[in-house]
Amino acid sequence: MSYLVLARKYRPRNFTEMVGQDHVVQALSNALTTQRLHHAYMFTGTRGVGKTTVSRILAKSLNCQGADGNGGITATPCGVCQACTDIDSGRFVDYTELDAASNRGVDEVQALLEQAVYKPVQGRFKVFMIDEVHMLTNTAFNAMLKTLEEPPEYLKFVLATTDPQKVPVTVLSRCLQFNLRPMAPETIREHLEQVLRLENVSAETQALRLLARAARGSMRDALSLTDQAIAFGSGQLQEATVRQMLGSVDRSYVFRLIEALANGDGRSVVETSEMLRLNGLSAASTLEEMSTVLQRMAVLQAAGPVAGDESDPEAADLVRLADLMPVDETQLLYSICLHGRADLGLAPDEYAALTMVLLRLLAFKPSAEKKTLTHAEPRAALAPPASAAAPRTVSVPVDAAPTALPRAVQPWEDEPVAPAVKPPAPVAAREPIPVPLAVAVAPHHGLPGGQMLAVLDSAPHADEPANEEDLPAQQPPVRLAAPVPRVLAMPVREHAESRMDMALSPVAPVLIPDEEGDFWFATVQQLVAAEAITAMVRELALQSQLVARDTDQWLLRVERETLNHAGSRDRLATALGNAGFAVQLAVEIGHVSDCPARRNAAASQEKQRAAEKIILDDPFVQAMMRDFGAKIVPGSIKPL
Repeated sequence: MSYLVLARKYRPRNFTEMVGQDHVVQALSNALTTQRLHHAYMFTGTRGVGKTTVSRILAKSLNCQGADGNGGITATPCGVCQACTDIDSGRFVDYTELDAASNRGVDEVQALLEQAVYKPVQGRFKVFMIDEVHMLTNTAFNAMLKTLEEPPEYLKFVLATTDPQKVPVTVLSRCLQFNLRPMAPETIREHLEQVLRLENVSAETQALRLLARAARGSMRDALSLTDQAIAFGSGQLQEATVRQMLGSVDRSYVFRLIEALANGDGRSVVETSEMLRLNGLSAASTLEEMSTVLQRMAVLQAAGPVAGDESDPEAADLVRLADLMPVDETQLLYSICLHGRADLGLAPDEYAALTMVLLRLLAFKPSAEKKTLTHAEPRAALAPPASAAAPRTVSVPVDAAPTALPRAVQPWEDEPVAPAVKPPAPVAAREPIPVPLAVAVAPHHGLPGGQMLAVLDSAPHADEPANEEDLPAQQPPVRLAAPVPRVLAMPVREHAESRMDMALSPVAPVLIPDEEGDFWFATVQQLVAAEAITAMVRELALQSQLVARDTDQWLLRVERETLNHAGSRDRLATALGNAGFAVQLAVEIGHVSDCPARRNAAASQEKQRAAEKIILDDPFVQAMMRDFGAKIVPGSIKPL
């Protein structure tokens, strides 16, 4: 006796045996009970969710004759009459199934429609079932439109497709559509338990959970995987054997990784990733399992334990990890795992990519020691300690210095504040007055390192003794009205060497053209225009300087070690050979003063300056700026 696979052996034969499609079953059952029957139905959904099964059950419901032969249209076909048994066995003459994937032309559709003029031979209705109807050609669709719109009263159309977007709107508007949904893993697991109970096959609950998740919403895939697992496990379904067959990652590895990431243990993360490599477990499966666990952790953190989780053996570990990892880190790790699956194919080694994805959370892990500085903290940092020595004094001639230094207007003040201290009377003597100076460092854009020099209030304070020889005898002691220091910004002369260093910095590289540079620039431009070099080879040519050339060897110089790649160097030499320069290339690391990239940048800057000069010299623009205070938006001028 030939073996019949589980997916065909346990195909539902009536609406009560169907699982996971209650919305479709309810609608069709009510329509059959009330005799409100449409002439065309369309069932859509992914593979293995029951589109063909529903079509056959519908055909049996329309043609069932009952066990006694006196039955009519019913939502519960008997399954024992001639029509029901013939439809189940595939030999009912009034039920025709057409595979549109292999019969997609207009000739096949016309041959089917030619049978529509004949009344049913055995049954009550003639049913045409077209599977994968989206594969039909436009001509075939057009040929069936009229019959599909107004078929004979004894003819019913049933269309099934996995891609309804490819079906013309004119066909969709003539059909009653039902979308069969992917089934939940718990629904699949419960159905597998019933099937295996009838087959007398012992199975572990966790093994069935793995099969249900691997089916991804398809009951046919779940039954097919169960067939394979029974053969793989010699008639038994155990978690270890099913996990080995599917290539799934043991959840213990996933729990270990998440716990190590929550504790910031990078060594444990790397060791666990290496264990996955040694055991040959899939990196993509690891990230998929981690995403599933993190999603359940996020639900636990937001809503607490869900009813029904008590039977899950992993519930305790999920609760422990949900309490261990903060909510924001859970969301961050979930996002990293989702995006990391797309990066696995880009890396040369998927396990190295997996390690980098896991370590990415540690790199972006919020640190508990970080804190936001308040406004008082930087001021306290700049303030001198209480035990600091007295400020240094410098001698300033009285007639050369102002009697009172003007205080800079602060941003929060509307008008300058008048000095609260009356300036001392001028002194005829030319001896210098000791003036205490306090130097403060504040940010400024005009100095190297972002510094500026500020001179605090130069008037003598009340607690400092004044020189009696320099002040009149009748002058009362000077007291400050407020202890706030007055600041005067003073320009600082910049040394010429600092300007040279800034000019030679990588931010603003200097271009020093030479004859070899002219030749190399023309050669590289020719290769780029002909598209002979691309990607890293083109970058090597643009960023390099031709230092010396001989009849059979050229010496290039680059500033970055990453450009000195053997493969890029060989491909550049090949491109030069095709251009007529059969030479060998040698690359050294050093300072570059002339390269095609800098020449292109200099040319672009020159064009930009010329374009800006044209706009600024335009009389209309000058009139707008002069009369209406117009301003040119920075970056809006682009050379053509």
